[in-house]
Amino acid sequence: MSTVSRFIKVYAEGNKEGTEIWVDRVTGVNYVFHYRGYMEGFTPLLDEDGKPVITPVVDGEELMDDRKVS
Repeated sequence: MSTVSRFIKVYAEGNKEGTEIWVDRVTGVNYVFHYRGYMEGFTPLLDEDGKPVITPVVDGEELMDDRKVS
């Protein structure tokens, strides 16, 4: 079993209220995670045509453009 997480956080803003973008390392699909207090939501990030935003992946583990948020 792999010790590498399937998802990688590529964007984050906020503290008690915020938004993050996560990328699935296997499919490349981008997801938006928004939180505010005890409420939160997680959904695919869609482009202007309503299709999922996909980031190219290499070997199912690394992002091509190597964007990472610590």
